[in-house]
Amino acid sequence: MHTVVERELKLSLVLSPERSIPVPALFTYRTDDPYAVHVTFHTDTEHPVRWTFARELLVEGVFRPCGYGDVRVWPTKVNGRRVVLLALSSPNGDALLEAPADVVSVWLEGTLREVAPGAEGERLGIDSGLAELLAPAAADDVRVAEPWPSDDTGDGE
Repeated sequence: MHTVVERELKLSLVLSPERSIPVPALFTYRTDDPYAVHVTFHTDTEHPVRWTFARELLVEGVFRPCGYGDVRVWPTKVNGRRVVLLALSSPNGDALLEAPADVVSVWLEGTLREVAPGAEGERLGIDSGLAELLAPAAADDVRVAEPWPSDDTGDGE
């Protein structure tokens, strides 16, 4: 069984220093995928835009700049409010999104209560899966009663 921690947020898509537009988003964390956070942006298109990235990246990004490449996260203040900025980059374009830091932090705390940092691997059951995979099978104990015939029959020499 797995648990899902979700939170709907109203983010701001930053178009310029003076202009932004609201973008509804759903932040999702699933204990069966414990390393990742999933963010679904509900834009004015037929299909929502989905991003998946490391939970650790968002946790760190609430406190200090982190990430490189496609996903970068950092805290800042806008008009006296604490916010978290998410810079997303893809072949289809780039986006800078602003999220309220307190709401993101509360949601992240909920995910950390479900699966503590460092305990993600235990949740996946990797160790037990590897033990099962590497355990000797019944066929490993079977022995051949007679040795295989040798090619040293002397024929053709």
